[in-house]
Amino acid sequence: MNLAELTEAMHQFVSAQGWYQSDSPRPQTLRNLAISLSLEANEVLEHFQWTERLDDPRALADELADVALYLLQIASIAGIDLEQAVLDKLDKNYQRKWET
Repeated sequence: MNLAELTEAMHQFVSAQGWYQSDSPRPQTLRNLAISLSLEANEVLEHFQWTERLDDPRALADELADVALYLLQIASIAGIDLEQAVLDKLDKNYQRKWET
C-alpha cells in the first residue's frame, strides 16, 4: 500500500466515525490535528522515558501508526503532496552542511 492508499484508508475511517461532520465533537481542523499529532508523538517518547530499551514493540508500533495517520491527514487536508515534500526535504538535506 502506498501513501495515497493509506491516506484514502485514513479518510474512510475518519468519515466512518463521523468526524468530518460539521457537528462532530472532534472537529478535524488543521489546528486540532496538529495538536493531536504532537500529543501522539509524545506518546512515542513515553516508551523511552526511563529506559534505553524497547520493552513493548507492538505498543510502540501502535503509537507510530497514530503519528503517521495524523501526519497523512494533515498533509491531505492542507493540500500537501507528502511524498513530494519528503523527497524535496531529502534533496535539501543533501545540500546542507552538517556540523561535525
